[in-house]
Amino acid sequence: MPTTGTLYICATPIGNLEDITLRALRILREVDYIAAEDTRHTLKLLNHYGISKPLISYHEHNQRESGEKIIELLMGGYSVALVSDSGMPGISDPGIPLVCLAREKGIPVTVLPGPSASITALVLSGMDTSRFVFEGFLPRGKKDREIRLEELKREQRTVILYEAPHRLVTTLKDMLDKLGNRKIAVVRELTKIHEEVLISNLEHMLQHFKEYPPKGEIVLILEGCVCQDVQDNEWEHISVQEHIRQYMAQGFNKKEAIKLVAKARGLPKNEVYKHSLDV
Repeated sequence: MPTTGTLYICATPIGNLEDITLRALRILREVDYIAAEDTRHTLKLLNHYGISKPLISYHEHNQRESGEKIIELLMGGYSVALVSDSGMPGISDPGIPLVCLAREKGIPVTVLPGPSASITALVLSGMDTSRFVFEGFLPRGKKDREIRLEELKREQRTVILYEAPHRLVTTLKDMLDKLGNRKIAVVRELTKIHEEVLISNLEHMLQHFKEYPPKGEIVLILEGCVCQDVQDNEWEHISVQEHIRQYMAQGFNKKEAIKLVAKARGLPKNEVYKHSLDV
C-alpha cells in the first residue's frame, strides 16, 4: 500500500448541482480533506449532498502556503480532493501548480472527469469543433492584450475565451477593432435557469451588450480566421512576388509572408526575400 495519500482532481458542476458524477460524490465522501477555491461556494454543493468534510482554502492568493500544507497532509497519508468553484480544477485556476508539486513528491494524482464550461459552451454554440484552441481570459493590460489579439488575428481554429460580465463590452470592442467583424457566440449562465446562447457577429454583439449589460459567467466562442492559404495548385501559376502579395493581403506582414512562401514552395527564405524587395 502507498505510504502517501492520493490527490483527487475533482470536477464539480458549472451551474446545475445535478451535473456531478457518482464517482465524484463517492470520493468527496471518502477523502479526508477537500481543498476548495472558495470554501463558502463549495459548502453549498457539499450541503446539498449531505457531505461534511474539513475544508482547506486553496486559491491564487494563497496557493504557495496552502499548497505546502496540502502536500504535508498527502505525505502524511491523508487523501485530498481538489475542487474549483465550478468545472474542472486546473483550467483558469491555480490547480496545476499543486498537481506538479504532488508529482514531484511522488504523490499519486488522479482526475475525476466532469463538467467544463469551455467544452460545454463550444458544443452548445454550434461552431466548428474539429479544431479549437482555449485562450482563457485575455490579459487585462492594454499592451499585453493587444499582443494576444494580434496573435489571434490569424488563428484559424475556433477560439474559446472566458470573460467577466463587467469587462465584456470592452473585450468585444477590442476584438472587433483587432480581429474584424467575425462570427461569435456569447454563452452565459451555462446549465442554469437563465442559460443564454447568442450567436451573431462582433459588431452586433457589441451594440447589444451596450444596451443590455450582461450578468453571470460568460464564455465566448469566436470563429477562427476565415482567410485561407494559397492553394497548392494555385501558387504554381503565379510568381513568387504575387505569392507574397497574396499572403500579405490576408493580413500577414512581409516577414511572415516570406516564411510562408518559402515553406509552400520549398525554397530557401533568403531566395524568397530577394523577390520581396519590390513588394
